[in-house]
Amino acid sequence: MVAVTAVAQVSRADYRVVPLPDGINGIKDNDFKLKESTLVDYPAGNRDMERNAAMLSQYIEDLTGLHLSTRPVNTGNNYGCISLQLDPKMTSDEGYRITVTSRSVIIAGKTAAGVFYGIQTLRKSIPVGKTDQVLLPAAQVVGSPRFGYRGMHLDCVRHFFSVETVKRYIDIMALHGMNRLHWHLTDDQGWRIEIKKYPRLTEVGGWRNGTTLGHNSPVNDGIRYGGFYTQEEIRDIVRYAADRYITIIPEVDMPGHMVAALTAYPQLGCTGGPYEVWGMWGVTDDILCAGKDETLRFVKDVLDEVIELFPSQYIHIGGDESPRVRWQECPLCQRRIKDLGITASAKQSAEARLQGWFTSQVQLYLTQHGKRIIGWDELLDCDIDSTATIMSWRGADPGAQGAMKGHDVIMTPVDPLYFDYYQTDKTWNEPIAFGGCNTLRKVYDFEPVAADLPADKRQHILGAQANVWTEYITCEPQIQYQVLPRMAALAELQWLQPEMKDYQDFKARLPRMVDIYKHYGWTYRAKSLIIEN
Repeated sequence: MVAVTAVAQVSRADYRVVPLPDGINGIKDNDFKLKESTLVDYPAGNRDMERNAAMLSQYIEDLTGLHLSTRPVNTGNNYGCISLQLDPKMTSDEGYRITVTSRSVIIAGKTAAGVFYGIQTLRKSIPVGKTDQVLLPAAQVVGSPRFGYRGMHLDCVRHFFSVETVKRYIDIMALHGMNRLHWHLTDDQGWRIEIKKYPRLTEVGGWRNGTTLGHNSPVNDGIRYGGFYTQEEIRDIVRYAADRYITIIPEVDMPGHMVAALTAYPQLGCTGGPYEVWGMWGVTDDILCAGKDETLRFVKDVLDEVIELFPSQYIHIGGDESPRVRWQECPLCQRRIKDLGITASAKQSAEARLQGWFTSQVQLYLTQHGKRIIGWDELLDCDIDSTATIMSWRGADPGAQGAMKGHDVIMTPVDPLYFDYYQTDKTWNEPIAFGGCNTLRKVYDFEPVAADLPADKRQHILGAQANVWTEYITCEPQIQYQVLPRMAALAELQWLQPEMKDYQDFKARLPRMVDIYKHYGWTYRAKSLIIEN
């Protein structure tokens, strides 16, 4: 018999990933040979870098089957190693530098977060598939994000998703170099966050008696639906995100979108109820009563517990879609208007200015607790203080107007950054979605900073975020289908300077990212890659 010698499997890395690094400069040297014996070094005593090393090792094992051991080091020879290092001389807090020679791979950043983003670039450069060795071409690869705020949103109210689903969503964000998760936790259709001082918020407000079928049809399925996150579950998710350098910004919408809370505590409304947790979508006239001191006590009590759970600098307070019909009819709200000396202006009703007063009370309370507020762009109609950050959803123009007034702004316009919208105008073979059409190309081509925005106002545009509202998204695979691969296009506009963007080049690089989606079993829209746009 003739002995058969196994042929070693060898693959080759490609640093042209998504998002594209700022620079890929070749070095005259041989490839680095990444194999089972390669070690991952990290600075001894640094817990963040230790975790980074463990994640890099896991990522490489996931993609290639190679298990790399990690080790703490003080100084010394890093020959044959991947070395994670901090470099205080680097300028960008979240930037990275990867230096590959035949001797070693050094991933450096000013901060551990920067190193983590370098790890993501290296991870994405490695082909998916079992191998004995990966050849890393000798080069220096550098990258830093254009925007400090790189967000994704997830609505867990209209439909409720498990802790495991939220964590996988965070994993997907980390792969794409994002650092803010805007987590929508309360609305008319349910209250999803445990508040110990007000247990009925989840006992009663966390459940609805049925859900409308289709696009607000008159048919309700009649099935009790709901759920909520305990405070311990929330702490666990916050820690999980922080380990991946993602800050979770919770949203507790007020004074509108509060029917779930009113169902639990009807005395907080203008009419006193009875109310019922909504099983349909849209906007209701029933909102919190601004004329009752009890309402503000309730809001502050809830925020006390939210602040304790979320270390984020920001708390999102909504402020959108708050009809003031009940306030116009409510004696207590009208008395509040009179006592405060509020009068209508040519552009604002007295009730709109009452919402401004209500919001300012919340803003002041959060400021006293070291927090800042984010609200939807309707707050610009309420004389809100310029220290409030505006999330521009009704197009890009409100964001530009907010920046002109001195507000920090996050761009998240319906067109093209609502990922609950269809990805094609050929919708007959698509899962049901909210409506509209935001293609991969539209997402990629969006520019968050208006060309005519004055130079001294441009720093107010903090970044961009895509939103995922879940009226018609009922399961995790559908969430993934709606965001992938559009999240890749979003990542590129969050990271790259405008002059570096090239859609056709992006499409050429995208299949390597999709290989990772496939490997992890994530659902994505394949037609966006090969047929449309």
